[in-house]
Amino acid sequence: MSATSLPVPRVTPRAAVSPALARLGWPLLGLLGFLAVWEAVPTFGLLPATLLPPPSVLPQAWWQEVVDGHWFPAMFASLKHYGIGLAIGTTGGVALGVAMALSARLDALLAWVVRILRPVPGLAWIPFAILWFGVNPASAIFIIVIGVFWINLFAAQAAVRSVDPELFELADSFGYRGRAAKLWPVILPAAAPGILAGIRTGLGQAWMAVVAAELFGVEGLGQRMMQASSLLATEIVVVMMLTIAALYGIVDMLFVAVRDRLLRWQA
Repeated sequence: MSATSLPVPRVTPRAAVSPALARLGWPLLGLLGFLAVWEAVPTFGLLPATLLPPPSVLPQAWWQEVVDGHWFPAMFASLKHYGIGLAIGTTGGVALGVAMALSARLDALLAWVVRILRPVPGLAWIPFAILWFGVNPASAIFIIVIGVFWINLFAAQAAVRSVDPELFELADSFGYRGRAAKLWPVILPAAAPGILAGIRTGLGQAWMAVVAAELFGVEGLGQRMMQASSLLATEIVVVMMLTIAALYGIVDMLFVAVRDRLLRWQA
């Protein structure tokens, strides 16, 4: 049989569409299915709407929160607490984690301090936060700092310790003597993926800390959720929950874009 007589394979439209369907269609279908089940549960009386409000009532509840002047102040207050606490906790955790990884003496000095304090959950610090700072934004920021500090410390410490030793030898050959001289040109770039992974984990942990920190009376989304739950306004509680989820999604998306840009040199 000649080469010209061989059958030419045909690419069907279905094969061409499948990758796009996997990326967009199936996730959308799953989300719509979840919303349909959620809507059906209170609609058919499986749970009362006061315990599980259907998603169809949430847009109106959100708009009412905006009109009444609750949504924007609560959101901006939480964003302020989140941003300040995240910045302090991330900076402190990364700095101490890098320092402990580079200094065996510092690591030994703080080893038992870390072992004692690390298991204490952020919520356990709330009584001390109130005693030290009072019921004000400083208390909420303190709880958020605690929530993200340890994640970044251990991530940075592990990332620096995993740097290839051959990079240190190569740096020595170029005249970078000592750990301090190697920090910016060698250690931090090599450890950047691990450090950034810890920072990204902290982005989500910080939002969980925001809600916990605001539940005891500090202005923000957490406080508004507590007020709404005391009035059985569960649709407002869900609106605030979805607001937190949306804010986290935006922050995470922006962080991933920045991270990919910073790590382009690895491609």
